[in-house]
Amino acid sequence: MTQLDLAVRAGTTQRHLSFVETGRSLPGRSLVLRLAESLGLSLRERNALLDAAGYAPAFAESGFDDPRLRPVRHALGQVLAGHMPYPALVAGRHGEVLAANTAVEVLTEGAASELVTEPINIWRLALHPRGMAARVDNLSVWGRHIVEGLRAESVRHPDPQLDDLVNELSGYLPALVPAAEDYVGFAVPLRLRTVDGPLQLITTLTSFATAVDVTLAELHLEAWLPADEGTAQILRSRVAASTLGQSR
Repeated sequence: MTQLDLAVRAGTTQRHLSFVETGRSLPGRSLVLRLAESLGLSLRERNALLDAAGYAPAFAESGFDDPRLRPVRHALGQVLAGHMPYPALVAGRHGEVLAANTAVEVLTEGAASELVTEPINIWRLALHPRGMAARVDNLSVWGRHIVEGLRAESVRHPDPQLDDLVNELSGYLPALVPAAEDYVGFAVPLRLRTVDGPLQLITTLTSFATAVDVTLAELHLEAWLPADEGTAQILRSRVAASTLGQSR
């Protein structure tokens, strides 16, 4: 993006923006916010830019259990319950699991205790040799989709903690073995072995596009859908058996 492009997007002149860059002019708070929006910065980065310019943050950062997010937690709980019998969870920026439905047991099955002890990191659970990775038949392809997605996110929004996680997860991946059969015509499925049989799952990610709270903006809902009827039947049967066992 040229200086002129940025100036036009932010509703200012190239001359004024040049003065801001060289320190000859101090930007007003509204200009800082317009520049941040024009550059596609995250809410966390926008607060940091405001702070660097000497202004107070514009966006609150609530804890997930903050009373102000109670309506969000309630809505997410309904979404998680409504996604049954398929697994779904809510995670933070670095993959920390904040809420999940009971169907996620298919993901934690057989995992080492340290990987399923809070705080659980869904990406570490997915790719660690003592986590899901031992049961993923297409780990080299599917795992790289996770790592490359996180690496792209870290490029867009630099974050040392995310960089460390990407480096860790990269070390868990085997050599790439591309194969046409790793696709189901429209996506790369998670091919997961379970005690009830093999599953093919498609991953979906949902975020809050209009959030004005840092925590809410960094949340994502990760849900898995069956890629075939066999998978759907196994997941339905697992949940039905679990419900029956609890009612006895």
